[in-house]
Amino acid sequence: MTVTQQTISEAMLPKGVKDFLPIKAAKIEQLKQTLHEVFHRWAFRPVIPPSLEFLHVLEKGLGEGLREKTFRFDDRQDGKLVAFSPDITPQVARIVATRMQHAPLPQRLCYSGQVLRHAEQQAGKDREIFQAGVELIGLDGPEADAEMIAMAVECLQALGAEEFTIDIGQVEFFRGVMADLPLSPEQARQLQCAIGRKDNSGLMELLQELSLNDREKQAILALPRLFGGREVLDRAEEAVINDRSRTALDNLKQVLEVLEVYGVEKHITFDLGELRGVDYHTGITFQGFLSGLGQAVCSGGRYDNLTARYGLPAPATGFAFNLLHLLNAFDKQLEKSAAKYADVLIFQTGSNKQPAQLAAQSLRQKGYSVARDIIERQLEDSIQYAHKMNYRFVMVVGEPDETVRLIQLADDNEQQIPYRSLLAEGFCL
Repeated sequence: MTVTQQTISEAMLPKGVKDFLPIKAAKIEQLKQTLHEVFHRWAFRPVIPPSLEFLHVLEKGLGEGLREKTFRFDDRQDGKLVAFSPDITPQVARIVATRMQHAPLPQRLCYSGQVLRHAEQQAGKDREIFQAGVELIGLDGPEADAEMIAMAVECLQALGAEEFTIDIGQVEFFRGVMADLPLSPEQARQLQCAIGRKDNSGLMELLQELSLNDREKQAILALPRLFGGREVLDRAEEAVINDRSRTALDNLKQVLEVLEVYGVEKHITFDLGELRGVDYHTGITFQGFLSGLGQAVCSGGRYDNLTARYGLPAPATGFAFNLLHLLNAFDKQLEKSAAKYADVLIFQTGSNKQPAQLAAQSLRQKGYSVARDIIERQLEDSIQYAHKMNYRFVMVVGEPDETVRLIQLADDNEQQIPYRSLLAEGFCL
């Protein structure tokens, strides 16, 4: 495809969405398959949420940030507002709370799917997000949190990642620092933004204008710098005196102890100034980063208040991978698996189609991928087509009393096979 053709093709789609041609699509499917194999090993079972939800139902489970990014429109059938979900976790929470309320807890559920989010008018910003993730509903405590993090590590290892980190935060640590401070909502928001950006100079300027004592200011100033290995937990303990933050630190230490049992602690870093999802999560949060890729490939954490919004109070935690971020990271590594060979293209000689059709059916029953070259063309043209489409063999089939030519495309080696042996139960390529 020329640059002009590509530009015309992209102009036929709304901004922020893409077509995925066979090779890219195969890579995404390979990513999903690898992740779901890990999910299965940890005893998670699949659910499939719907593409559309009633807006008023969906919004119960969305934070303010996701509400603003939700695609919504009138349903012509009943006049109600419906929406494409911007995130699958609230959908799973609704399913458990309303459709599985009598099922035993905990529930270990996994999924993969696409969500839509309004995005800023910015080049390369995706509005269609491919997710694959898990939700563990009905379990509280550090072992459940550690299970999520260990699973995320195992997923990245299964994909072939070698250099990566899981950055762990704890929103209760931040809430403990900020609790009971004499701040207006706007002042609190400005401080949170500066901490999230790790803007130390901007944070100091904001604090100079506030009526806080030195101990309170020092605790806030420490937040953007509390990033690193296990020693961060010791530094954080020195920086705070409130019980809520200290309880959060105890939780982090307990989670780390379990992660050490799993043997994944070398991939763990702590970031107590990470405030993503502070209005949504209730404890541990984490993000996965691959070396050389600035965007997180996965994110998750504890959200104990979500299912209660749909009528079933239950502790919960989970995480999701962004498959397009993974695709960017593993694009080259997935080349070989994505360019999978089809097994056989069957070329028919003569006007009798039945021998070729029966041969194709027999090979498919044996587990091979087979296509009939139904187009009438020369054998050389069919062989050229088979090369381009990554077939392993071209099989030339004539009448039942004739031998079959089997051409191996990798080296042009050719075999003569009796037609009847091709249909026999024990035949293999």
